[in-house]
Amino acid sequence: MSRKFNRIHLIVMDSAGIGEAPDADHFFNHETPDTGSNTIGHISEKVGLDVPNFQKLGLGNITPLKTVAATDHPLAYTTKLQEVSNGKDTMTGHWEIMGLDIKNPFPVYPDGFPEELLQKIEDFSGRKIIREANKPYSGTQVIDDFGERQIETGELIIYTSADPVLQIAAQEEVIPLEELYKICQYVRDITNVGSEWMLGRIIARPYLGRKVGEFERTANRRDYALAPFGATVLNHLDDAGFPVISVGKIHDIYEGQGINKDMGHNLNDMDGVDRMLKAMALPDFKEGLLFVNLVDFDAKYGHRRNPEGYRDAIQDLDGRLPEIMSAMREDDLLMITADHGNDPTFTGTDHTREYIPLIAYSKSLKDPKPLPVGHFADISATIADDFGVAKGDIGESFLDELI
Repeated sequence: MSRKFNRIHLIVMDSAGIGEAPDADHFFNHETPDTGSNTIGHISEKVGLDVPNFQKLGLGNITPLKTVAATDHPLAYTTKLQEVSNGKDTMTGHWEIMGLDIKNPFPVYPDGFPEELLQKIEDFSGRKIIREANKPYSGTQVIDDFGERQIETGELIIYTSADPVLQIAAQEEVIPLEELYKICQYVRDITNVGSEWMLGRIIARPYLGRKVGEFERTANRRDYALAPFGATVLNHLDDAGFPVISVGKIHDIYEGQGINKDMGHNLNDMDGVDRMLKAMALPDFKEGLLFVNLVDFDAKYGHRRNPEGYRDAIQDLDGRLPEIMSAMREDDLLMITADHGNDPTFTGTDHTREYIPLIAYSKSLKDPKPLPVGHFADISATIADDFGVAKGDIGESFLDELI
């Protein structure tokens, strides 16, 4: 079968939004609407952004950026995409990218989890839960506040965020990984679809260290996600026999559905790029999809409202782009995007409702131009169109525009 691209590589820069969505006033950080949020724009404006490779691709052509200029002859097609689904969390964004329309938002727990749920976890685990931590909390701050107590008592640290997640922090030498994972799996089982406490993800958050100042979360994080509510383009590709390779937390986000090879969790974003390059070099990866999530933008810098760290992370990825582009074949397509915003200069600590950028590059492109503003699922519709499989519930292909 003749197709335009034999391999497609999709990178999600987790949370790298590019300006408030038209409905940003309906989404909030605590009591403040997301109006005015702009993750990449505010980083560029307030702390500067030196990204020569992204600039050549056309990042500055998507929207005006103070320190990233537009270019007359970009190397890539560019645009921004709007979210259709009712949410601004990781799963909603990723699931929509692969063709699902999430009409009902996941429940969140701004006042902490109900006592009945906590009691069930205590009964199953045989461990008490620190009630003072049961609220939206910074993942590093909650360890600083209760880590020493956990080491002394063996209690569980259970907390949430503005996302539909339940997180369990555990010092690995006090609560072994196997035990932590077993508890998280139990919580996943009792918070699935149909339960009164349906949650998007249960996250195991192991850490090491013995006192404040020494605590450090490890790479043994594990996400226990709901399975997607319907078939995604990943499923259609897998059913048709195409390789679908995941890097980072992609496998967790889709509960492994539609993915037939996983390159594992990233130690950090640059390790994620290393895993991506290793996947690109696999001798049997001659066609199909490579799907990469780089989470540090969101977890380490967006939620922690650290614009300098976020800037450095974008610049680090910019420095690896020549390697990625060099590893591409003539008939490869690279798409770089995000899944929501998380403006590190904004109020609160929650994601922000924003457009996401789209950069589409191939060595075979003749004269890249800006694309019309579209929607998240246009990405998967384009992938489906290229490989001749069914698209998802929503999304329109822009494959014919890529010439």
